[in-house]
Amino acid sequence: MPICEALMAMLTIALSKGRIFDETLPLLAAAGIAPAEDPETSRKLIIGSNRADVRFIVVRASDVPTYVQRGAADLGVAGKDVLLEHGGEGLYQPVDLGIGRCRMVVAAKAGFDYEGALKRGARLSVATKYVMTAREHFAAKGMHVDLIRLYGSMELAPLVGLADAIVDLVSSGNTLKANDLVAMEDIMAISARLIVNPASLKLKRDSLQPLLDNIARNAPSAPGTADAPSAASARSRA
Repeated sequence: MPICEALMAMLTIALSKGRIFDETLPLLAAAGIAPAEDPETSRKLIIGSNRADVRFIVVRASDVPTYVQRGAADLGVAGKDVLLEHGGEGLYQPVDLGIGRCRMVVAAKAGFDYEGALKRGARLSVATKYVMTAREHFAAKGMHVDLIRLYGSMELAPLVGLADAIVDLVSSGNTLKANDLVAMEDIMAISARLIVNPASLKLKRDSLQPLLDNIARNAPSAPGTADAPSAASARSRA
């Protein structure tokens, strides 16, 4: 098969290392797909699979939507938090997989009078990497906040006086508790979603749609098949 035809037939799946990758593997295994190497130990960024027509690219979680949107990957798995910050343009999102579950919360030091600050209309400083989501949340509440973009160790910000509060993801809550922080308010529930490039779905439908349906059937929160977008809806996302 010529190289160009081989690339056209290849399905590329974008995933990030960590919890979402681990929880996606059983869904792919049910579809008969397994990575040829362990991404946690391999230094390769492109990893083959047990199928000649499927490969994985390993990227940062925040970059998964961009690779799929731009067509460098045909499909991927990304958290709702990442998709909200990305904006979701040019992506078809057929199913919430129900994996990678956690909560996005506003948290502050134990004893901080968050409700009192809200009532007084106090201007708060809030550290987060979810700037767009935080801005929309506080604006909807009529709150004035100074947002400070951070990329890690979010819990440190209130402890050293950098911020009054943080917006971050919480699973067990153990990290908050260990740092004497308390969740003051839930913003939303977060889980991972299957995302697809609309052009790939059109050009590779015969191989891609059965895979989407298989993943959807085995997803914890999404029994059934993945809904295929109409031509009009696919164009609107392109």
